[in-house]
Formats: sequence, structure tokens, C-alpha cells
Amino acid sequence: MKFQNIRKSAEVFGAICGGLLITLPAIPQALAQQSVAQESIPKINPCPRIFYEEPHNTRVVVPQGCPPNALTQRLAAQGLLPASANPSQEQTRLGVGGEEPQGTSSLMVNPNPNIRNQPPYNSSQNTLQPDGSTQPSTSSESGVSTATAVPGDQTLTPGGSNTSTIQPPLPSQQQAPSATIALANGTVNIRLVNDTAANVTYQVIGDTAPRSLPGKSDVTLQALSAPVTVTFEREDGGQLTVTPQPSSESGSLEVRFNEATNATQGRSAMRIERNGSVFLN
Repeated sequence: MKFQNIRKSAEVFGAICGGLLITLPAIPQALAQQSVAQESIPKINPCPRIFYEEPHNTRVVVPQGCPPNALTQRLAAQGLLPASANPSQEQTRLGVGGEEPQGTSSLMVNPNPNIRNQPPYNSSQNTLQPDGSTQPSTSSESGVSTATAVPGDQTLTPGGSNTSTIQPPLPSQQQAPSATIALANGTVNIRLVNDTAANVTYQVIGDTAPRSLPGKSDVTLQALSAPVTVTFEREDGGQLTVTPQPSSESGSLEVRFNEATNATQGRSAMRIERNGSVFLN
């Protein structure tokens, strides 16, 4: 009886050992296949390059642990966000945009991303130069600068060498003088005539304090050096029409005030330039 029990135990033990011998060679192969499968899974970069390109650079807050972009830095400086944590070793290895840095330990952000050369950014953004300066973006298709030109500002000459020029106002934008007089040694005498029934307050800018000219009266301002500006207004709040007329006497100008029928006719200032041109505003 004991011999039969020992024999059965030996058979069971032999079966277990045989199963192990068959299974052991398959374990390393399964582990190798699992390792290959894990390596084939692409790693997702938590700090993509788009976070550091416009418009996301100034509109999107980067996740915690990523190098801060412009918006993140500004909000953190204002106390609206906690300071961005240092990037992890994995983020440092991947770098911004998922590319592994070559021969450098610092993360480089492209100052001139391709999005700046694509509409609508190529006509509204400035391009950052290597020396830190900026210049308006231009279109490579037409070869003509797409920067918006403002009269009086520095603009780029289309087809030129990108030299700054001053764009003068167009002739149609220049106001024609209301009158022209011949100055006497650069000076002018102005006779103000108030034909209204209301008092008129007038002032020579930089020369006299505000003064009152009663209705139906006149006053003469002598030897005013051009350029000179005179302001005037009715004390009752009404509008004035202003009529400048050169006098027969050299270097003299007569200015008459009358009641205006509507606000568009109203004038409140007169300027005489060095060349004798008289402008009303």
C-alpha cells in the first residue's frame, strides 16, 4: 500500500516538473514581446511646441511642469497663477515640441515660427530679428510689403531696400488756407471785429490771457510774431463764423466775427503761418 502511494506521488511530481520544463522557455519570449509592445507605443509630449508659438504663446496657459510661455509668465508675475514648476527629466529629454535636444541642455524656442508667414499673421505680425529688433512681416508671393502704412509714420518702400521713409499727407488731405497775407518782418497786426451782439472771449496762445471783446466792438493786436494762434468763442455758447480779410496795410489782417446758423459753420481758432497762410479751425 505504501509503495503504491509513493509511486503515485512520484508520478504527480514528475508531471509538475515536466510542465515547468515546457513552460519556462516561453516566459522570456512573452516578456520580450511585452517589452517590444511597450516600446512601440509612442510617447506623448506634454509640452508641445505650439504652446510657444503665436497665438497660443499669449493665449494658452501651459500645463504644470512645462516651461512657461509668455502668458503663463505674465499671469504668474501678477499672482494669478502659481509659479511654473521645473520640467521633469522626461520633459527635458524630449524638449519643446517633442524633439530631443542635440548637444545642448537648454530648451530653445523658435523666435520666428512658420505661422508668422501664413495669413492672417503675415500681414499683422512683426518678425523678431536675431539681434532682438523687429520688422514688419512681408509677403513672399507678391514681393511687396504688406505692412500697414500710416501717413506720417515710417513705412517700407515697396520694391526698395527696406529703408525707412516718411510718408507725407496726400494733397487732398491738406487744408487750403482761408487767406494769405504779406507779413511785415515776420510780424502781423490783427484787428478783431465783433459784429455779433454777444461778447466774444479771445486769446493769443502763449502771448495774452483770455480777454473779452464786447458785441459790436473791435480791438487790434499789434506786432504778433508768426506763427501765431488765436482762439475765440462766444460767451453765450453760440457758434461763430470767422472771416479773415487782408488789409490794405502791409502785415495787417482784419477778422470779423458773425453768428453761425449751424454748428458746421462754427470756428474757434485761427493760425497764421510764417509764410502768411491763414488757417481756420
